[in-house]
Amino acid sequence: MKNNHVHRKIFVWLLIGVWIIIAYFGWRQATGAGTSTKTITIGYQAGDEFDISKTRGAFAKKMKAKGYTVKFKEFQNGSAEMQALANGSIDYARIGDTPGITALASGTKLTYVAAGASKANGSGILVKKGQGINSMSDLKGKTIAYTKGTSSEYMLRKALQKAGLSTSDVTLKSLDQSAAAVAFAKGKVDAWANWDPATSQAEVTENAKLLVNGTTLGVNNRSFIVAPTKFAKQNKAVTKLVIKYSNADMQWANKHKSKLVAMMQKKLKLKKAVVEKMVNRRTYKMTRMTKTAVKELQDIANLFYQSKIITKKVQVKDHVQYLK
Repeated sequence: MKNNHVHRKIFVWLLIGVWIIIAYFGWRQATGAGTSTKTITIGYQAGDEFDISKTRGAFAKKMKAKGYTVKFKEFQNGSAEMQALANGSIDYARIGDTPGITALASGTKLTYVAAGASKANGSGILVKKGQGINSMSDLKGKTIAYTKGTSSEYMLRKALQKAGLSTSDVTLKSLDQSAAAVAFAKGKVDAWANWDPATSQAEVTENAKLLVNGTTLGVNNRSFIVAPTKFAKQNKAVTKLVIKYSNADMQWANKHKSKLVAMMQKKLKLKKAVVEKMVNRRTYKMTRMTKTAVKELQDIANLFYQSKIITKKVQVKDHVQYLK
């Protein structure tokens, strides 16, 4: 009898032990603790903040240490990134100040989670030197290339407005980056609205100049990080890490510009003079969203609605995540 009692006690404790093990592994599975790393996919463009982070490599290592594998996808412009974000191909996108507005107006569910520094000095409208085009008024009757749905469209509209010109005073030609570069080089368009590194490339190799830039237009043309709204709500901790480690790379970039030039020259396969121009006329940062950045975005949304580029009013504040 005594032995039976002992056996029963052992059996009970074994059951309890098995139950604890099952419960523990069930908890690990439910919370993701101890499981394989989760992959996050980030969209970027050549020469932007995430391109720097990707090339430097510290960002991916830090994210890996926190349990996240980072996959980078390169896009030609922000409009293409918004399509990828809308169909679920990417979790985060580094875009300029305009693509998110047009995407929101078309019904894409996205949330702004971070803002970068101004790129005003390297963004604007390019013309060839020696063609007698010295002010925006000289572009009357001329053909200007831009890429629809990108920051170049906003800068172009802003520049025309400031010069007292309307879109009927010029011929606007929407082209992707590659086609616009060829058209500008061959003189098939008189001007080209764009951003770095394309503007630096044209200035150094195509005898071009920036007729106006973001600074003269009062446009910061800053970078933003956006994410699908559902993803942003469910992954605030991940977003904080993305911002933190991205900004660490930006601070490194500001302090080591010669190293940055060498690194990005190799990555972009551009002349050193091109990369130097791009790097030296800006500072880098990536922070959580601010009310100043939201106001800048709202100005774009208002102009696009007034100009009938978008047919739906966009209230940017309704699509922002202010992380604590």
